[in-house]
Amino acid sequence: MPQSMLFHKIYHHPTSQEWVVFVHGAGGSSSIWFKQIKAYKQHFNLLFVDLRGHGKSPQLIKDLISNKYTFKSVTLDVLRVLDHLKIQSAHFVGMSLGTIIVRNLAELATERVSSMVLGGAVTRLNTRSQILVKLGHISKNFVPYMWLYRLFAYIVMPQRSQKQSRNLFVREAKKLCQKEFKRWFTLTAEINPMMRYFRDKELPIPTLYLMGERDYMFIQPVKDMVALHEKSELWEIPDCGHVCNIEQPEVFNRVSIDFIHKQLTINA
Repeated sequence: MPQSMLFHKIYHHPTSQEWVVFVHGAGGSSSIWFKQIKAYKQHFNLLFVDLRGHGKSPQLIKDLISNKYTFKSVTLDVLRVLDHLKIQSAHFVGMSLGTIIVRNLAELATERVSSMVLGGAVTRLNTRSQILVKLGHISKNFVPYMWLYRLFAYIVMPQRSQKQSRNLFVREAKKLCQKEFKRWFTLTAEINPMMRYFRDKELPIPTLYLMGERDYMFIQPVKDMVALHEKSELWEIPDCGHVCNIEQPEVFNRVSIDFIHKQLTINA
């Protein structure tokens, strides 16, 4: 694996030609998909990536020169892995902030994206989350980043049933250094301007939003987005919060795999 490339892991299917690419959120790693592997690998070839600075991905060489991260630069990292593996097109499954990267990849290379499954999708920061982000910006230089991350994780995933999701994300976030956390935190300033653009410009790509009905911070903006877009549909998972692939994996897997198969049937 080239030094400047994201860490990635592949599961080959014996007969399928279809690829599914999994993109985790900020502070996580490809390990968050452990409840998807068994179900998905029965149907498709799988590609899991660790985003820059996360999991087993090295800090990319060019970032030693530039401290600024952008959604475009982070997205191009993923495209480079596809190019390296000669994957022309794939279905993409994103979680949380990873859904923005998937949507941005579809913007930059529409022909590479066959369909999108966006779990716990972030489509707009509401007032509460904007206040949180501002507090984070004010305090990020003198408050240990794990304090901030634990606070954010608790506010986004407050229910007792979400304890496993919280603990997993906090454990993965500990692998980030303070500098890396700050670089990723600067991306929050891009979210609302990007999402206004994405809301106004629908892509011709079938999109499934999979949201926990208790994902209080993010579900209403998704409902607003789906109401405006013809190619998008929303599936609300009962008794479930933000990280729905971990909290309700059986439902997440069944609904998302069925959605991908439906697109293959339509395009056959």
